[in-house]
Amino acid sequence: MDETQNYSVKDLSLAEQGLKNIEFAEREMGALLKVSERFAKEKPLKGLRVGMALHVTKETAVLVKTLIAGGAEVAICGCNPLSTQDDVAAALAKSGVKVFGYKGESKEDYYKFLNAVIATKPNITIDDGCDLVSEIHNKHPQLIKDIIGGNEETTTGIIRLKAMEKEGALKYTVIAVNDNKTKHLLDNYYGTGQSAIDGIIRGTNILFAGKNVVVAGYGDCGKGVSQRAKGLGANVIVTEVNHFRALQAKLDGFRVMPMREAAKIGDIFITVTGNKHVIKTEHMNQMKDGAILANAGHFDAEIDYAGLKKMAAKVKEIRPLVEEFTLKNGNKIFALANCRLVNLSLAEGHPSEVMSTSFCGQALAVEYLVKNKGKLQPKVITLPEYLDDEIAKLQLEALGVEIDKLDEEQIKYLNSYKEGT
Repeated sequence: MDETQNYSVKDLSLAEQGLKNIEFAEREMGALLKVSERFAKEKPLKGLRVGMALHVTKETAVLVKTLIAGGAEVAICGCNPLSTQDDVAAALAKSGVKVFGYKGESKEDYYKFLNAVIATKPNITIDDGCDLVSEIHNKHPQLIKDIIGGNEETTTGIIRLKAMEKEGALKYTVIAVNDNKTKHLLDNYYGTGQSAIDGIIRGTNILFAGKNVVVAGYGDCGKGVSQRAKGLGANVIVTEVNHFRALQAKLDGFRVMPMREAAKIGDIFITVTGNKHVIKTEHMNQMKDGAILANAGHFDAEIDYAGLKKMAAKVKEIRPLVEEFTLKNGNKIFALANCRLVNLSLAEGHPSEVMSTSFCGQALAVEYLVKNKGKLQPKVITLPEYLDDEIAKLQLEALGVEIDKLDEEQIKYLNSYKEGT
């Protein structure tokens, strides 16, 4: 470990490679670079401290650079023990950013690093999973008076934030960036769909074609995973607790059944629900020999990994982050990435192009909080639709795509009720 008061990273000598990877990501993040260019001219975040708990990846580094271009001081830690890209962390540290995280960090270090970010007394928080917000509310409430607001990146975090709001525990405004169309309908669908399967393939090199792939949850992430697995030739089975989503899965051409039935026939299991113990030990005992377990939800709660370890007769790591569990009945189950985020633990996370729109949302949400300081209630809110549309416009421009515009007659028609058949 290389550590000072301003950073804790695995190895500073990895910085050169990290810089190359950040530059490579920037090539695919044209929309965010446009925001960065404007921020550099206008300095809308001048004098502000931004505390971040996000996956420390090459794409996140481009967001960090954007916020700094806007005048902010930034401190960042990881939001998952296995998701930090050590070369990127080193590159950020070398460039003077306060960064705390390494891949494979202990739970003790995870919370130590969260508190290192909190120690910078942020005016704005950016979270992925709500741990930073929770830690501030539970252990550092005295800082809340100086916090303008926060952003939340992922579905799981928003679930937790809405629970806080319902109980009256949330003490400052948090923008649900995940609820942007340019986030959950792109990042969750295209990003998780591709990166989760990428992680499974990198970990196992298994052929998806012909396999029974069980996808737990048919939200935006589940839809993306199911479609990409289908594209690789898999037979997709969906498990759900929501009637409408189950109906969607059925009409999209997938088999739908309870997990207790899917457990008997699945070859690969992918959880994307945001809930706890979607796959229980009772399901594992029914699984075929050689079944693979992978979680693409934010926390490691979706699969009962602790229960699997307890019930196994033998455990063996067969390659980094790929474990073989021999059950008492002789069957083997392979668990990937300690049942943590497979797409960031065994792969590199979402493609840069997808993260460009997600992080445009984060950058513009920070600016929105600053512009509306003192006007917002301590609730979970969404960005105005015009900003979401602006992000889509920036991304289309980055892709070189031109679209039609309404003429005056069409605008008049859409705003009138007098013209009919």
